[in-house]
Amino acid sequence: MQVAPELQILILNAVILGVAYLGIYPTLQEKTLNKIMVIDLLLTGLALLVAGGWFMGTSVGFSLLLFEANWVVFTLVTLFVMEVPVFLWFAKKHGIPLDGGPDQHD
Repeated sequence: MQVAPELQILILNAVILGVAYLGIYPTLQEKTLNKIMVIDLLLTGLALLVAGGWFMGTSVGFSLLLFEANWVVFTLVTLFVMEVPVFLWFAKKHGIPLDGGPDQHD
C-alpha cells in the first residue's frame, strides 16, 4: 500500500509529538517553557532529518490547501499547527506560564 507523502509527514509529526508530550515532557523534573523549547527544537530537527531522508532531492510537492510547498515547509508548518493545541493544553495542565514568569504549580 502506497502512503501519500503528506500522510507520511503527518504521521511522523504525530509520533514525535506523542513521544514528546506523553513521554519526555511529563518526566521532566522542572517543566519550564525554556526546557520545553530546547527539547522541542531538537525534536523539530529530528522531524526535518527524517523527512529530509525521505524527500530531499525529490520533486515531490506537498499540498498545504492554499499552496504547494516543499517537504521542509510542509514539515515545519504542519508540526507547528499540530503542536500548538497540545502545547497549550500541556502548559495549562502543568501551570507553565507562557510569559516567562514563575510556574504556578507542577
